[in-house]
Amino acid sequence: MSKNITLYDADGHRNVLLEDFDAGGLAVQTNQHVIVDGDEGLVLDPGGHKVYTRVLSSTLGLLGRAQLAHIFLSHQDPDIVAAINGWLMSTDAVGHVSSLWTRFVPHFGLDRLLLNRLLPIADEGGVLRLGNVELQMIPAHFLHSPGNFHLWDPTSKILYSGDLGASIGIDYREVTDFDAHVPAMEGFHRRYMASRRAMQAWVRRVRDLPIEIIAPQHGALFRGTEHVQRFIAWCDALECGVDLLT
Repeated sequence: MSKNITLYDADGHRNVLLEDFDAGGLAVQTNQHVIVDGDEGLVLDPGGHKVYTRVLSSTLGLLGRAQLAHIFLSHQDPDIVAAINGWLMSTDAVGHVSSLWTRFVPHFGLDRLLLNRLLPIADEGGVLRLGNVELQMIPAHFLHSPGNFHLWDPTSKILYSGDLGASIGIDYREVTDFDAHVPAMEGFHRRYMASRRAMQAWVRRVRDLPIEIIAPQHGALFRGTEHVQRFIAWCDALECGVDLLT
């Protein structure tokens, strides 16, 4: 796992999973993704300070003549937003995060002069225009954050799912055996996801979308209709969070 992986590349539209940058062994593994359409680029959940310089360099290298226009933050965790001040200072991009977190993110050191470039996402989600593509910001509240969004790219048919689908302690980038993969997800999801009701609300939003890849922020991605639908069905049936309180 030492190089970028292109997930989609056609007609000026590219989706790239970045190299797995080591944060020093103490921090949880994270995935960073870049989408480029025409002359605009977007980075998703760019991470904390330990990986900032390498993720920034890799992102700018991928953009070529395109400009970084957007930074998508699925929620407020430090492994997603801790380096946001550096990203906004080093580029002309705007950040997008749930309206719940715009007053909390400055605690990571966001300069006052950059506050107007951190844009709130309304609870119901919406459209994020990148080049000629309208990306969909899909509510995924309480999975695990109370203000949480996924990003669906209708061109590549990739759903970027944040912490939903995260797997721990694996050394592969793509799920090939769903049943064998479940133990790497199960403990995390039972503890971190709020409830089956929250899971099922997400299932209703995504089950009819044309999705070819689900790409979580941690661990392996799900490629192909079979794995995508098995994961959605697994979420639909999972008891988690407050369901498990006694």
